[in-house]
Amino acid sequence: MRLLILSVTALLTLTTCAAPKPLPRPPVALPANTTVLPQLPVRVTMVQPKGHWTDWPMEAGSWTYVEDDRGSIARFGMAGKDAVVMLRCDKGRSQVFLSRAVDVGGGMIVRTSSTSKSVAMRPTGTQPAYAASEIMVRDPILDAMAFSRGRVAFELPGVQNIAVPVWSEIGRVVEDCRG
Repeated sequence: MRLLILSVTALLTLTTCAAPKPLPRPPVALPANTTVLPQLPVRVTMVQPKGHWTDWPMEAGSWTYVEDDRGSIARFGMAGKDAVVMLRCDKGRSQVFLSRAVDVGGGMIVRTSSTSKSVAMRPTGTQPAYAASEIMVRDPILDAMAFSRGRVAFELPGVQNIAVPVWSEIGRVVEDCRG
């Protein structure tokens, strides 16, 4: 019995013991001659798609179509984000505006399965930044975009070349302007 009492007492004594809490470390003071270097800008390397434009990966996103007082707009991009590419019908001017989410201008090549054309892009001065081109409503490049086999590609010097899928929204905007 005495052995049992001693065993229980020893067991209770061991289980109530806890390791001591470590002492907090004192803060480390920097030497007085420490210099803080300025943050350098992050350099983003643009990797252009390889191979023939019909083999480029498609931009992620989908087309949406809306009508407004001036005409209609087809936007391509990710839901909830700014459009990557837009086609806007301005019925009053009988023109389609092709816009791309870039902040540079220049000659952008529009590639379709049947043809390609260079269009003059000018920065719009808007936020977010877009560059746009005015295309006459009867320009054959609009039909080529609407009926291209699977994709349309956009090449503009100094920015990422992209390919977007061809959906009916492109043709709807063109027909809205012609109607």
